Amino acid sequence: MSTFTTTDGTNIFYKDWGPRDAQPVVFHHGWPLSSDDWDGQLLTFLEQGFRVIAHDRRGHGRSDQPEHGHDMDTYAQDVVELARALDLKNAIHIGHSTGGGEATRYAAIAEPGRVAKVVLIGAVTPVMAQTASNPEGIPLEVFDGFRASLIKNRAQFYLDIASGPFFGFNREGAVISEGQIRHWYQQGMTGSAKAHYDCIKAFSETDFTEDLKSLDVPVLILHGEDDQLVPIDNTARRAVKMLKNGTLKTYPGLSHAAFATHPDLVNADLLAFAKA
Repeated sequence: MSTFTTTDGTNIFYKDWGPRDAQPVVFHHGWPLSSDDWDGQLLTFLEQGFRVIAHDRRGHGRSDQPEHGHDMDTYAQDVVELARALDLKNAIHIGHSTGGGEATRYAAIAEPGRVAKVVLIGAVTPVMAQTASNPEGIPLEVFDGFRASLIKNRAQFYLDIASGPFFGFNREGAVISEGQIRHWYQQGMTGSAKAHYDCIKAFSETDFTEDLKSLDVPVLILHGEDDQLVPIDNTARRAVKMLKNGTLKTYPGLSHAAFATHPDLVNADLLAFAKA
């Protein structure tokens, strides 16, 4: 099993497949999942000749479960150290949901020459929660409810998310995949309850406005118009206006996990951007 150890002693699991001299594509998973959520994209990019990398965020998947460090600054620093350990140059970073926030903050602090492009899918940028500067955001009480549900019955909470709003399986006419529900649930229950609890604050309250404004590389934003977890109007449609070189593509009727429910559609857009 491939791991590296961060400067604070946390062992981070990662996948690293493909030619070492090929352009790297780094995938950042969402809450409360793991690198396994990207397996379809990893194999697709691998077949196209890229080097593909995906890690389990600290406290998630097969990485260590420390009590500390479950915040965006630490998540981004872990990626700095991953990129350094694997000597990743000119990499394309693709992040979903919480992973979109992580990819954005990482790209804003990355060492020169490490990042070529960024893709944000259903990302939590610029900020999810309702604040004085973001009055149309989601009230903090909603995220307090997430935390309460996680404490009360994490297993049922995760099953409800996977069976409903994450994939849009609660919509009339949805084609429900029991396999996707079980896969999501398995990933979630493998991780640390403490990490997942703390990460709710990280993905909901972190403000990425200045990170977005600082990016000089091309950024592609992909977002389902029926995203029930990360509403498009307050995230993607605001975030693209903050970018120097940003493009927004939306998917009518698709959910928070368009890359999972409609991989052929999303993968084609990812590959076109990567090869441009």
